[in-house]
Amino acid sequence: MGLFDKIKSAFTGADKKQDAPEQEVIQEKAVEEEAVRETVEAPVTEDTTLEPEDTKKETEQYEKGLKKSRVSFTRRLNELLANFRYEDEEFFEELEDLLIESDVGFEATMQIADTLRYEAKVENIRSMKDAERVIVRTMVDMYGETNPDHTEFNENPDGLTVVLFVGVNGVGKTTTIAKMAHQYIDKGKKVVLAAGDTFRAGAIEQLNIWGSRVGAEVISTKQGGDPAAVVYDSITTARESGADLLLIDTAGRLQNKKNLMNELEKMKRIISREIPDAPHETLLVLDATTGQNALNQAKIFKETTNVTGIVLTKMDGTAKGGIVLAIGKELNIPVKFVGLGETMNDLHPFDTEKFAYGLFKELIEQTS
Repeated sequence: MGLFDKIKSAFTGADKKQDAPEQEVIQEKAVEEEAVRETVEAPVTEDTTLEPEDTKKETEQYEKGLKKSRVSFTRRLNELLANFRYEDEEFFEELEDLLIESDVGFEATMQIADTLRYEAKVENIRSMKDAERVIVRTMVDMYGETNPDHTEFNENPDGLTVVLFVGVNGVGKTTTIAKMAHQYIDKGKKVVLAAGDTFRAGAIEQLNIWGSRVGAEVISTKQGGDPAAVVYDSITTARESGADLLLIDTAGRLQNKKNLMNELEKMKRIISREIPDAPHETLLVLDATTGQNALNQAKIFKETTNVTGIVLTKMDGTAKGGIVLAIGKELNIPVKFVGLGETMNDLHPFDTEKFAYGLFKELIEQTS
């Protein structure tokens, strides 16, 4: 049983069995006995029930990184549920306020509240524990439905992988580039960085410092230079040096969307002219601590360029973990990476199961 199945069974399994008619229980028992017989009679294969050490370690990192969000949400939910009144509309309004304040977003909030209202109407919930079960089960289901098939990082199997990073200044874009470069270099890959943000004072110098630290070559020009020229030179250098990964930084100005769009489109034209399938990813970097502001940034960048995925930074620094649901429900853009700490190894591929478990661990264990 996978981690996500374990999470969901904590909130659904017991109720289904308790409410099942006697005949269904008998049939269910027969199916279980048949499954046991098949297991006993099946040929011996490698045991995959134990969680691999690297997977276990990453699950623990998710738990640690999401601790602030988990503790805050659990405490506030328990305080709210202590006054649970299934016939009182005021309770549902307070729940909606809690979810909005947790950056869950309007659409996801309405779905969770409406599900709870329905369960109360058909008398499936009458206690605080019932309400807790429905709320967390619904949220876990929603995390599981947040583009689970599109969260993998798209690498070019036949050569150079080109990644364009977009996002406003101050969200951790340059640091994210450095972390990804470090992790790929640790795997024995060759990485080239392109300092495409030629407008912000200090941006080129900052990327050069990070490149020196992680061991990646940086292609740059003087401040105020042409970003498209930097992109062209970086592709040439990456090809000639046999690089596996080219990570391109871009300017983060939002004051004039038209200028931003024109600049990004020019860079993309050069990339696709040189490498037809590139860029293989256009990653939008968002600061998770900014909540609704991050969602607004995502909407603007989605209007100006084809964002293929999101990197959520500073997840360990926020007491709110609902931003993933808001992005999935309102923008339909997959979260592909999350920053769960400040070290070079704290950038992780997004995993819906580990994220949901890290966010609801205490509630899951209480229910189990």
